[in-house]
Amino acid sequence: MSAIDSLPPLREVIATHQLSARKSLGQNFLLDLNLTAKIARQAGDLTGCDVLEIGPGPGGLTRGLLAEGARRVLAVEKDSRCLPALQEIADAYPGRFDVINGDALEIDPLAYLTPPIRIAANLPYNVGTELLVRWLTPKEWPPFWQSLTLMFQREVAERIVALPGSKAYGRLAILAQWRADARIVLSLPPGAFTPPPKVSSAVVHLDALPEPRFSADAAILSRVVATAFNQRRKMLRSSLKGISPAIEDYLHAAGIPPTERAEQVGLEAFCALARELAKA
Repeated sequence: MSAIDSLPPLREVIATHQLSARKSLGQNFLLDLNLTAKIARQAGDLTGCDVLEIGPGPGGLTRGLLAEGARRVLAVEKDSRCLPALQEIADAYPGRFDVINGDALEIDPLAYLTPPIRIAANLPYNVGTELLVRWLTPKEWPPFWQSLTLMFQREVAERIVALPGSKAYGRLAILAQWRADARIVLSLPPGAFTPPPKVSSAVVHLDALPEPRFSADAAILSRVVATAFNQRRKMLRSSLKGISPAIEDYLHAAGIPPTERAEQVGLEAFCALARELAKA
């Protein structure tokens, strides 16, 4: 395996700093620097960009991002055991890498970043979906980020890119596809990680759209979609009756048969329903 920088292989870094992965932190380390560099390349042209990374661990993806020319990488790492290993990367890339020791769910990274900003991360499994939803639902759009390049369990990745009519299609697909172009760009088997997880993984790349794909009030759309998919086996006239007693009228006005189920309704139709409800 060819080296991407002058730093030692990741297995050596982990052994030196005794960084056994912790299940409680959702850690699965990706040790092949060729793979981490490949993921970094999926993030696009990083020159001139600040990159936010969540959960760098021993720093495999971090090194890939820096080697690919990121102007600066800011990493948020909850596990203080990883800090000495990450400091070695900071020393090798002076002025281009900083680490915040803390919980990504509690830290506002904007105070430390300069646009343009991209996010790239092998997200800890236990917080990945929550972070994605936060990044897709800011108060204002366009968001602070240009793109997201994120590793998920394969099942979650498929939910992000799913189309109507599939079992994977649901709230996550609508949130992602309403405001971004989303695609799976890389698949990884369990054996690529240490320790190997029980499931396969995939990298999803999302490019932020300058404005939502279809007009709709974000709060109303979010409520409608969450309510509809919370009882996805029911017809919409039943699952959405708690939103309005006249829900059948609104469904008709949006061009949606009241007997449809949530997984059969596309993004554009859900947005149309949100607009009809907003009129009330």
